[in-house]
Amino acid sequence: MIDLSSLSPAPGSTHSRKRVGRGPSSGNGKTAGRGQKGQKSRAGGSPRVGFEGGQMPLSRRLPKRGFKNIFAKNIAVVNVKDLNLFDGSNPVDVVALRLAGLVRGQVDGVKILGNGDVNVKLNVIVDAVSASAREKIEKAGGSVEVCSG
Repeated sequence: MIDLSSLSPAPGSTHSRKRVGRGPSSGNGKTAGRGQKGQKSRAGGSPRVGFEGGQMPLSRRLPKRGFKNIFAKNIAVVNVKDLNLFDGSNPVDVVALRLAGLVRGQVDGVKILGNGDVNVKLNVIVDAVSASAREKIEKAGGSVEVCSG
């Protein structure tokens, strides 16, 4: 039987750590494989990420455009035609839409849009709904409830 206690790495796949600075006979004594003087021999002696030796860094050479709204909400959109796969026995909410695969990933809300037609009587509970989508759902005999949460 295989369990975690019986697992071991494949032969030759692991190596013992190189112990530098442990005397001349080790082959990595004194300067510990860092060579003589210079920036790379010093403790903490490496330039910051993105530093290009005084050349203008790539991040500053590339043009910047536009605006990134850090407060933007990620709203998932579902079209009315996609609601036809529900039978109308249970309310259609965010959980039901997730289980049906219509909403995926991390979202801040769900909005129903009016693309297509619905021919099932549904009780829809979502964060937002367009006017045309509301009209189509109510025309099919259903109801729409907007919950801000």
